[in-house]
Amino acid sequence: MTEALQHTTYQPVTRTSLSAIPQVERLDRSLRETIEVVSAVFPFRTNAYVVDHLIDWDKVPDDPIYQLTFPQRGMLSDTDYRTVSSLIRRGAPAAELRATVNAIRLRHNPHPAGQLTHNVPELDGEPLPGLQHKYPETVLFFPSRGQTCHAYCSYCFRWAQFVGMPDLKFAAKEVDGLVRYLRVHPEVSDVLFTGGDPMIMKTRALREYIEPLLRPDLGHVQTIRIGTKALAYWPQRFVTDEDADDLLRLFEKIIRSGRHVAIMGHYSHPRELSTPVAQRAIARLRAIGCEIRMQAPIIRHVNDSARAWASLWRQGVKLGLVPYYMFVSRDTGPKNYFEVPLAESYTIFRKAYSQVSGLGRTVRGPVMSATPGKVLINGVTQIGGQRVFVLSFLQGRDPDWVKRPFFAHYDPAATWLFDLKPAFGAPEQFFDPDATYAPIWR
Repeated sequence: MTEALQHTTYQPVTRTSLSAIPQVERLDRSLRETIEVVSAVFPFRTNAYVVDHLIDWDKVPDDPIYQLTFPQRGMLSDTDYRTVSSLIRRGAPAAELRATVNAIRLRHNPHPAGQLTHNVPELDGEPLPGLQHKYPETVLFFPSRGQTCHAYCSYCFRWAQFVGMPDLKFAAKEVDGLVRYLRVHPEVSDVLFTGGDPMIMKTRALREYIEPLLRPDLGHVQTIRIGTKALAYWPQRFVTDEDADDLLRLFEKIIRSGRHVAIMGHYSHPRELSTPVAQRAIARLRAIGCEIRMQAPIIRHVNDSARAWASLWRQGVKLGLVPYYMFVSRDTGPKNYFEVPLAESYTIFRKAYSQVSGLGRTVRGPVMSATPGKVLINGVTQIGGQRVFVLSFLQGRDPDWVKRPFFAHYDPAATWLFDLKPAFGAPEQFFDPDATYAPIWR
């Protein structure tokens, strides 16, 4: 598995090391101030690969990868921006600045869709931190050593994991609780390792989490999923990192056990597929039997065009990837800056979908991962003289909801499920979007 490619050491770029980046130093003062102010509230981290190979600095600040990875002025309200800027300019004590930014963070819905309330399973009457079980077949696992990323997406719906507020952190230090839970839940066929990014971990650490799931008494676990942005932000993880070969051997071991390895690759823009090392990372994973699925939300300023999505899916299929989801950005963090109305999202999806071959039409979207479940916008149509959204559940807290069509009044400004009103004068939908649903594991 040796490679002729040059070995590159991961070099993180954080708020405190920006002065060492020549491209940033050449930005005008207002952009540098924006980075300093907004990154005091929302997490910021990138790396030399993103800076040197993915961002077109001649097009900053409009470059889509710059928008995707660097803080933007519109991520904060004018009032909050002025408040934080004033504190930084006068050199406010750290405790004062921290109290102010924490209050701002808490106003931005840090854990949407009931992550800390509705989805944490219990075993013997005790909650299991670092696990989520929203749908019967799939359990999400948040390994504590994987709760950061090679670079942060500026829109990230899990931004609260990275801001140093312990009450908002969601992680499991050990895998024992997951193993015990899986033993008594044979309905679980898929375990998704997520974060953060599990691929930030060394292979040795990842092995400690995964190998216990390969035991014979957990044979009902058929698929190990890895949710990762590393294929886009640090593809060297799979090619030239010192333990890249060991990582592939771990995946081969999973496959030899009779299980499936699904890499849930987060690709937001076709440029992330364009570099030789990114393409080599894909080829290495596919060569050992891993399947790579493509998914990302539609994000204003980054990929809010049919051309971007059609190009992304076409390039992905060419490289052997499976287009999977176009998500709607969740109702958290700097959503107002990045959100795209549902009607516009659907138009973009439909136009992009119509430009790709059948192999690219495995993709589903736009999809909202909301409290009741994964809701798909099937279309916009006229029924009885009324313009409506046609929706359905791809996954639901109640499995009986799945693929059951329902209708909402057409609202061109709506950006989330909770903005939609039932169509045809109905007082409510067949589900309550704001309900506190009973956990599925009881």
